[in-house]
Amino acid sequence: MKKIYLIYLLAVPFFMNAQTDIDGIMMNKNNFCVGAIYQYSSWDEYWEGDFKRENLNLGTVSTRAIGLMGNYGISDKLNAIFSVPYIETNASAGTMKGQKGIQDLSLTLKYMPLEKTIGEATYSIYALGSFTTPLSNYSADYLPLSLGLKSKTVSLRLMGDYQRGNFFTTISGAYVKRANITIDRNAYLTDEMHYTNEVDMPDAISINFRAGYRSNRLIAEFIIDNWVTQSGGFDITKNNMPFPSNTMNALKYGINSKYTFKKIPELSLVGGYNYVAEGRNVGKSDTFYGGVFYVINFKKTSPQDEK
Repeated sequence: MKKIYLIYLLAVPFFMNAQTDIDGIMMNKNNFCVGAIYQYSSWDEYWEGDFKRENLNLGTVSTRAIGLMGNYGISDKLNAIFSVPYIETNASAGTMKGQKGIQDLSLTLKYMPLEKTIGEATYSIYALGSFTTPLSNYSADYLPLSLGLKSKTVSLRLMGDYQRGNFFTTISGAYVKRANITIDRNAYLTDEMHYTNEVDMPDAISINFRAGYRSNRLIAEFIIDNWVTQSGGFDITKNNMPFPSNTMNALKYGINSKYTFKKIPELSLVGGYNYVAEGRNVGKSDTFYGGVFYVINFKKTSPQDEK
């Protein structure tokens, strides 16, 4: 079973790494974990460049989302993970209308090439490859109420996990390559004028650290996550709307938890909270989530196994 990891840039929820691929847990061969997560995020302050401000024309910007997620154990060392979110955005003030619809499909392969126990400690190394693509024709050029940035992405993440008894630490880093997008206008201004409808999207680097308690029935962890846009982005101009190719940096702190029922070990509940502590061109958001997951064993049993 997995937990969920969410990135929030302004009101745009990225269900990248959902359910979550960036923990030190693998789904066993022929097991399929499927479930749904409900989450709520809101902010009434944001960073315009490095200047933190409010905007009375927006009030409180909120996002509600339901994500369908699954993780299948191709083998004990290779998992396939997917997520599909339905999202609804809203602003409590002003005339901008919220949006709702399906966002992006996320697909991830998670591979564990090494797991070694030395003494009382277990060391694991993981490699993850992810791909996302929009599933609906939403507008990316409607921030901060857009459903997403509408950019196809590929990412590669390397991760290490250390566990001693029930206590663990996990650290990972990823490079996210983002494809250019097109918008519904033939000219736009960044730090210079562009006479085209194609927007060059900057890449990003994601660093994630987590530590806590992990057992068969309970996981409780503290998380630090840092998302840094690479060269090519620019700041929101004074009193202007955000733009898809803005620099969007976010340092987040959060907690995650998962509880597995003793009498129904296939069933588990997940929940957590995170907030953006520092950022650039992002909302100072608070995010809460909770969900339920169930594991189905597709392993074929032989007549001998049934005796």
